[in-house]
Amino acid sequence: MGDNMTSVTEFTLLGFPLGLRIQILLFGLFSLFYACTLLGNGLILGLIWLDSRLHTPMYFFLSHLATVDIAYACNTVPQMLVNLLKPDKPISFAGCLTQTFLFLTFAVTECLLLVVMSYDRYVAICHPLRYPAIMNWRVCITLVLTSWTIGVLLSLIDLMLLLPLPFCRFQKINHFFCEIMAVLKLACVDTHINEIVVLAGAISVLVGPLSSIVISYMCILCAILRIQSGEGQRKAFSTCSSHLCVVGLFYGTAIIMYVGPRYGNPKEQKRYLLLFHSIFNPMLNPLIYSLRNLEVNNALKRVLGIERDL
Repeated sequence: MGDNMTSVTEFTLLGFPLGLRIQILLFGLFSLFYACTLLGNGLILGLIWLDSRLHTPMYFFLSHLATVDIAYACNTVPQMLVNLLKPDKPISFAGCLTQTFLFLTFAVTECLLLVVMSYDRYVAICHPLRYPAIMNWRVCITLVLTSWTIGVLLSLIDLMLLLPLPFCRFQKINHFFCEIMAVLKLACVDTHINEIVVLAGAISVLVGPLSSIVISYMCILCAILRIQSGEGQRKAFSTCSSHLCVVGLFYGTAIIMYVGPRYGNPKEQKRYLLLFHSIFNPMLNPLIYSLRNLEVNNALKRVLGIERDL
């Protein structure tokens, strides 16, 4: 095995081993999705920046969620598009590990931001009179910084355990980006400890936060049912429905990938779930918030109205 181990300088991402015509078709399709992701999330950020009525804790958290979605897509999709046109083009060892680190950072940060947003909705609906005092800007900034910090620190742990591993020559990653479990399979030593750490981290940032979100929404549901007017109930439900859709999409795919049971062909299932996670989730999130959120729709109309006046 000593002859097979060397100082690895690059990897080859196998991506999707399909025919040339299908790869070109996927390139065009994924490029369109990528553009929609950047445009949709950029529109959300622009509306929040331009409209002072959206300068509230809820939309402050939403702006960071949109930022994470943009970063998510920018971290994985460009390399995937390159591989569709040039399947043999390698990625450097440093670039691969950087991609792994950033993917984990953005994933953990998004998990925690969704928890923060559920807490914001809980305070707004269950304690409306105390909302301005509880969710002041100092608390909001602290919650966001904590989410980003935990995301970076947990990803650093996985990266530090990954860096010392020896890799064999002729490395080909059976994936469309440097996903950590796919990279670990190329190590020339036992990676059992690394896999346990990854699984423990996935459980801690998925199951724990999701339980917090479920508890928050159980309290929210009880509070909504106590509202006397039907209009008040509809308004309360509308402020939560968008967030619940995003939570369902994100946590549903993530739990199946890392915590759920293994059956059928888990490698292929995980690859396609990660494709959905990397391309479709960031693209769908701004659509969900714009289509199901009256305040975002009104903000868009106000901004377009100003532009027409100008």
